[in-house]
Parts: sequence; structure tokens; C-alpha cells
Amino acid sequence: MFPGLRWRLLLSYLTVMAAILSIFGAGVYVFFSRSMYSQLDKKLRTLAQAATPSFTQVKAKGSTYVNQVDTVPWRDIFNHDSQSLEWFDNQGKLLARRGTIDLEFPLKLGSWTFPNKKTHVPVRAYTVSVFTDSSLDRPEGFIRASQSLEEIETIKNQLFWVLIFGGMSTLILIGLGGFWLTRKAIEPIEESFSKLKQFTADASHELRGPVTAIKASVDVMQCHPERIHPKDAKKLAAISSATTQMGQLIGDLLFLARTDNATDVPSRKRTTIALDRIIQDIVVLLEPMAQEKNITFKYQLMPNIYAFGDKSELNRLFSNLIENALQYTPSGGKVNVSLTKHNRFALVNVEDSGIGIAPEQIPFVFDRFWRADKARTRREGGTGLGLAIANAIAQNNGGKITLTSQVNKGSCFQVRIPVLAQKVEIKPRPV
Repeated sequence: MFPGLRWRLLLSYLTVMAAILSIFGAGVYVFFSRSMYSQLDKKLRTLAQAATPSFTQVKAKGSTYVNQVDTVPWRDIFNHDSQSLEWFDNQGKLLARRGTIDLEFPLKLGSWTFPNKKTHVPVRAYTVSVFTDSSLDRPEGFIRASQSLEEIETIKNQLFWVLIFGGMSTLILIGLGGFWLTRKAIEPIEESFSKLKQFTADASHELRGPVTAIKASVDVMQCHPERIHPKDAKKLAAISSATTQMGQLIGDLLFLARTDNATDVPSRKRTTIALDRIIQDIVVLLEPMAQEKNITFKYQLMPNIYAFGDKSELNRLFSNLIENALQYTPSGGKVNVSLTKHNRFALVNVEDSGIGIAPEQIPFVFDRFWRADKARTRREGGTGLGLAIANAIAQNNGGKITLTSQVNKGSCFQVRIPVLAQKVEIKPRPV
């Protein structure tokens, strides 16, 4: 139980930390991306504004003036390999171009990102208006400065992988630290639970003697009714019933305590078991109980299904489930028991038309001392540990119990038990 709890805590911790790292990494990536674009926009705007004074000469001379690199005022901040400057008249017609970037897109004031079909690398462009005469309402032309985003894309990719590998490395370190922290956090709980299990086992073991002595004394007294006052007969019967139930409860608690602590479980002989024979014996034994309650009791068992396990434990497992179905099925109801095989598992279904269990309570049915109705008195002779014991036995024998149920319609317990790979012949029992 605790190893599973430790791993669930660690997984939850890692999930939260991974979400925090992801949000932090995404924030860093977006912040630096926007910062780089903002810096590039300022750079392109400065370049376009520096080329504004030459607009009149470009309009008059065209490309002749632009190609005179030594005389243009913007030559010191212009990178011919990655940038481009374009001059347009007020109609958007291209007057001249300087640089290697050729954008076949209409003018848009401000900063924009355009695809480049030639290099397949996006281009960032910044367009400014040119006013040679402040008295004019319309601009005389436009200047567009553009630059390839290859360098920025490279930096963004590097930043992306740095964040990915950095986050993964951090998450691994967090996982190692979290594993150590979860172990430290669980140790006190595990120690307390271990002491509680030991106390339950010791108390159950020590109580068996006094309860047995009380039961034996009451039985001896009941064997001599002539010595008992008639008024005390009912009291002795109540004491006998209470000691019987207490003895059963102590035995169940001791079984579960030994199951919880694998080192204390006595070694039992595991043998090859014919599941249909075990279930058939239980059905024959419980048929009088079904007849007394007027319950239709049917069974369908597939022969030649063998399992390797503890016969007494499996007998107790199926007895608990079938007796529980009969107990909580009202008069006139139905209980069906079936045994089939699916792949490498034997499937034992115990289905009834009883009171059923609410969906929100199904996860708790195998808890110890669980009751669907807290106000309902426990059935006679019951300890509230039958389903918990059945679940423990199924797990001890490599199986699993599942439940489907609907209120006032019934329940179906399904037991999955591994079967032997090869058929094993078992001699028939003598009649």
C-alpha cells in the first residue's frame, strides 16, 4: 500500500512541478521573443527614418542615387546581406530598392512580418511615411525597411531547446529530490501503520484465549440446563451468541493482520484446484439458505478450469461472495453464479437482484467494517470484514475482484483468477 502511495505522491509532485516549469518556460520564451522583435522594430524604424532625407533625391534619380553607397547617410547602419530599403511614391509604386530582400506585398504602415518565398525565412518589415512639406495632408511617399528573421529564428530555436533540456534536467533533479522527500514524509505514517497492524495482530491473538474460555464455560453450563435458573437461560444464550460472533471477528482480524504483514503469513500449501468443484460444493452447501428465503439459486460452471492456489482461501473467498449475495437478496429474488474462462483468467461472476449499492459507495465496499447504510444494524453473525477478506484472498492468489451495482436492481461481483497454462488431470473424488 505504502509503495503505491509513495509513487502517487511523487507523480502528483512531478505533475505540479512540470506544470510550473512549463508555464515558466513558456513565459520566458514569449518574453524574449517579443523583446527581440521589439528591438528589431526599433532598429528598422531607425533605418527607415535615416533614409527619409534622401527621399527627394531617390525620387529624382532613382536607383542611380541609391547605388552610391559612399554618399548615402544611412550606409553605416545598413546591412546589405540581411536588410533591404525600399522607396515608394504616394501611390505605392516602387521607386528604388537597396538590398537583397524583395517583398511582393502591398505597403502597410508600422511593423509586419511577411513570408519569403525564395528563402522560406520570414521577413520583418517596418514602413514609415515621408513628409517633405509639413503643410501637406498626404505623405509624399513611403520608405520600407526590412530584415530577414533568420538570426532571430535561430536564437529562438536555441532558446527553445535550452528551455526544453533545462526543464527536463530540472525535472529529473526534482524527481530525485521528491523521491527522497516522499520517503521521509511517508516514514512516520508507515511506522504508525505498522505498529497498528502489529497491535491488531497481537490483540487478536491474545483475545482468542479468553473468548474461547468464555465460550467453553457457557457451552458447559448449557449442557446442564437443570443447574441453570430459567431466567438466566436467555442471558447465557446471548453470551454464547456474542462470544461466537466475537470469536469470528477476532479470527477475521487476525487473518487480515497476517495478510497485511507478509512475513507473518503462515506458509500454506498451494495445489492445483478445480474451480468448478469448489464452487459446486459451496452452492450445494448454501442451497438450503436460498430455499429458506425463497430465492431462485442458479449456477452455470464451465468444467476443466484449473488454478494454482490455496484451496481453503479460495473456498472462503467464494463462500463469502455467494453468502453475501443470498443475505442481501430479498425473498423472491435471484442469485446466479457462473464460471467461465477468458484468455489466461477464470471469471467467476456472483450476480444477485438484491438491494444494490450506490455508485459513489462502490470504491469503499472492500474497506474493513464498511456498511452501505451506516444506520442499519449489521446482519446476524456478520463482522463487516467479509468483502475485505475476499479481496485480500483474491490478491494473495494473483486475482482481482471488481463490482458493478445499481441501487434496488442488484450487484455483480466478478473474480479474476489466473488459470494454469496447461490442463492438469485431477482424479475424481470418490462418491
